[in-house]
Amino acid sequence: MADEQFAAAKTAVDEYRRIEEEMAQPDVASNPDKMKKLGRRHAELGTIVGAYRAWRTLNDDLEAAREMADEDPDFAEEADRLAAKLPEVEETLRTALIPRDPDDARDMIMEIKAGTGGEEAALFAGDLLRMYTRYAEKRGWTVTIQNENSTELGGVKDVQLAIRAKGTPAPEDGVWASLKYEGGVHRVQRIPVTESQGRIQTSAAGVIVFPEADEDDDEIEIDPKDLKIDIFMASGPGGQSVNTTYSAVRMTHIPTGIVVSMQDEKSQIQNRAAALRVLKSRLLAMKHEQEAAEAADMRHSQVRSLDRSERIRTYNFPENRIVDHRTNYKAYNLDAVLDGDLQAVIDSDIQADEAERLASNK
Repeated sequence: MADEQFAAAKTAVDEYRRIEEEMAQPDVASNPDKMKKLGRRHAELGTIVGAYRAWRTLNDDLEAAREMADEDPDFAEEADRLAAKLPEVEETLRTALIPRDPDDARDMIMEIKAGTGGEEAALFAGDLLRMYTRYAEKRGWTVTIQNENSTELGGVKDVQLAIRAKGTPAPEDGVWASLKYEGGVHRVQRIPVTESQGRIQTSAAGVIVFPEADEDDDEIEIDPKDLKIDIFMASGPGGQSVNTTYSAVRMTHIPTGIVVSMQDEKSQIQNRAAALRVLKSRLLAMKHEQEAAEAADMRHSQVRSLDRSERIRTYNFPENRIVDHRTNYKAYNLDAVLDGDLQAVIDSDIQADEAERLASNK
């Protein structure tokens, strides 16, 4: 293992121990937000620490076996066996040391918007909502609808949802790590329910994803003077009022022009808090996107995942076929995918991303 890799591993181990000591402090242990933030970093470092400890153990055993080999031939065989394992263990550690997306362990805010295609596009947006909801359920995550505008036929004009893991997952098991590749334009080809001639129509829906900011995230500070807040009456499908109080909130961040609307919570205070958290998440995503664009070693895959206009996937109903255009993944189990069996599609994006990260760090 190269000296710089050994130094990086030692640094990770030292930080891991400091975090464990900090998490044991009573004032930290009683602060859920602080514990969540530290737990996320602890889990991220845990992969490196585990690989480093395995490497150290193997090296210690190999050294001991070589020292005893002169006295006992059995130890010579053991030394050869351990030496043969060393390259694999070193590669595991080297891979663990490659910087990954710092947001991987975060939860996510997702927006789905009907695109071209009228009512058929809205129905397809509803299909995507069900697909992601069922996928999240299979992963043991929770889904909270934060804002939704639906149509009378059961379609979705636009919807915003929060997808959250339970506890503090390892980075590779985080919501963002799995679903960050879903941002872009999703195209559907099928015969619409409103089509009497049986003709196949192409329509689309857009998916926007960004990692959810913590409530006390010190990366993002919002000056109250930069906010314009409007209060209005929440409405349901077709514009019908769903309550008689002005509880819905529209929050505008004046410096960036970002607008967040929230109406599905029970009170104005809850909607205001939810809108502020979504706004912080948007600003965090914008900040990280700018940092990636400015970094000399930015990963194309990260930038690609944030490209809202790229057509990433086609769902062909007549052939029961799904195609991911970025990885050339193709399968004929569209019905299962729409029922939440999405992992193989996502894995194709994860594997392509990992291959690119490995290639760029060799």
